[in-house]
Formats: sequence, C-alpha cells, structure tokens
Amino acid sequence: MLKSLNHSKSKGDILIPIIVIGLATFGVIMIYSASYYHAEVQFGDKYYYAKKQLIGLLLGIISFISISYLGYEKLLKIRYPLLILSIVLLVLVFTPLGVENYGAKRWIGIGSITVQPSEIAKFSFVIFVGGYFYKDPTRAKTFIGILPVILVGLLICLLIMLEPNMSITVCVGALMIALLFSAGMKKRYLFAIIIPVIIALPVLIIIEPYRLKRLMAFVNPWASPKGEGYQLLQSLYALGSGGLFGVGIFNSRQKYRFLPFSESDFILSVIGEELGFIGTLILFLIMAVLCFRGYKVAIKCKNFFGFMLAVGITTVFTVQALINALVVTGSIPPTGLPLPLISCGNTSLIVFMTAFGILFNVSKNVDKF
Repeated sequence: MLKSLNHSKSKGDILIPIIVIGLATFGVIMIYSASYYHAEVQFGDKYYYAKKQLIGLLLGIISFISISYLGYEKLLKIRYPLLILSIVLLVLVFTPLGVENYGAKRWIGIGSITVQPSEIAKFSFVIFVGGYFYKDPTRAKTFIGILPVILVGLLICLLIMLEPNMSITVCVGALMIALLFSAGMKKRYLFAIIIPVIIALPVLIIIEPYRLKRLMAFVNPWASPKGEGYQLLQSLYALGSGGLFGVGIFNSRQKYRFLPFSESDFILSVIGEELGFIGTLILFLIMAVLCFRGYKVAIKCKNFFGFMLAVGITTVFTVQALINALVVTGSIPPTGLPLPLISCGNTSLIVFMTAFGILFNVSKNVDKF
C-alpha cells in the first residue's frame, strides 16, 4: 500500500513560483525582441512568436497552479500510463503525423498545433523512475534492480536519437544517471554505464555526417564562415557586441536574420547582446537560485518519491540550461536545445512549468512521509 502523504499547511518555497513565472515572463519579452523583425517579414505580424509564447505562458501558469494543489503522490498511479503515452508519442513522430523541420522529425502536428514528445518524455521518465524506486528502494542496490530503468531510459534515448535529436538524448542520458545515483546505485554500476556511453559518443558522431560537420565547425568555425560555422560565429558576434552592459533591450542587430533561431535555441545570444555580460550573469544567477532551491527541496523531503521528483525536475532544468549556455558560447559543438522557460516553444514552456508546479507541491509537503 502507498504511504499516505497528508498535506501540511506549509506554504512551500515561494521563491519557486516567483522565479519560474518571472523567467517565463522575461522569456516572452526577449522572444518578442529577438523575433519581431523575422516575424514581420515572414508572417506579417511582428508579435507572431511573442503571442504564441504568451499563450503558452498563460497555459503554463494554469497548469502550475493546478498541479501545485494536487497531492503529488497521485502521480504514482499514472506513472505507467504516462510513460507508455510518452513512448507512443515518440513513435508517432515517425508516422505521417510527424512534422519535419530542417531535416529532423521532432514534432507531432495536428492541424495548427504541434507537440514535441521528447519534452514530455523527460519528465514522464522522472515520474516513472521515482515511483519505481519508491515502491522498493533496495532495487537501486542490485544490477537486476536498476536494469528496468536503464532499459526504459535507453529506449527513450534511442527514439529521440532517431529523430535525430542528440542534445535531448544527452539530457535524458544525464538525467538517467543522476536519478540512479540519487536512488543509491553502487558506484561500480555507475562506471559500467558511463564507460560504454563515452565509447559510443565518437561512433555516433562519425556515423552521422552532419554531426561530424558540426564538430569540425566547433573546432574551427572560421574554416566555414558561410557554412556549418555560420551560426556559431553569429552567436559569438552577438555576445561580443554586447560587451559588459549590452546595446540595450530591443536593440540587437544580429536578430535581423543574421543569427538563425534567434528566438529559440540561440535566444541567449540575443540576451547577451542586448543586456551584456552583467545582464546575462544576473539571469544565470537567478537560474542558479532556482536550481539551488530545487535541490534543497529534495534534500529536505522525507518522502522518497518526492525526493526523486525534486532531483529529477531540477536536474533536467540544470542540464538543459548548462548545455544551452555552453553551445551559444562555443564551448561545446552546436546542437539544437532551447533555454528552459525562456526560449520560444510552447511544449517546452508548458511542460517545464507543470514540472515546477510539481516541485512546488513537493516543497509544501517536505515533512510528510
């Protein structure tokens, strides 16, 4: 039988909703700034992307509030249906419902609505793993016990890799290792997982020509300034132009169709250009506070399921934000990955805000077993 999680009267960590909604609102403003010229040229409406993101923000706030009032233990009952749904959605990407952009199928389209299943899969995996170890924490101590988690994680990674989407695959892989480690997996099993992954990475890069080209562009983007190195160079130009204090909000020059995906994967470049190093530093300090509060909730939580949820949700946000920052600064090879809560994309925004609603829910019940 499930242990009861009677709700306490705690108001929870109020900084979580303040920061989450604040970052998402800031994202809408920056998306407008980064996209209004492109939106005006392509759609005849300079508010096109900003309006879509605003709708996502409103739906995200509703979802955040709703799930923060529901007992998070109820997620235990839907962990398997949610996981199966996520896998089915990932498979549907490869059917006629799949939407292809720039050579990758990562979305499902129904009319004018598109959904990115990989965003949902990340958090359904967190709920599945949390519930799996909550039922029997000793499972983490044996290889047989952790094998189901590894197999499910590898299945999700495989489906996402086939889209192809290397960046989200890396996120899910890092998430799986973080969850297993947090559940109490023995170190020797950790090395047994990490070593094959390290060996596989060069193979995955070599077998896909576009990945090899991106790696070469990362090593020397100036060798192909109009080809594979173009996006990284434009990102660096934007960050360099921003200097210490930036050129001022709405005054970016790179967004005038010089920098591809300026409203999504490379929105941080526009933020750096407009707000400068100081503004970008403040943004990441705020995000760091959110990460710190999330892990603090996990540490304080006396319920193992709540602990795993807090670790998983915070880890997804941390890893994704870190990878995005490393990409736009040229610290790792370019890969398509949005900056969570800020980049354009309703699926990502709504799912992340829902996940943080769960985290806030856990923060209100840290003392309950």
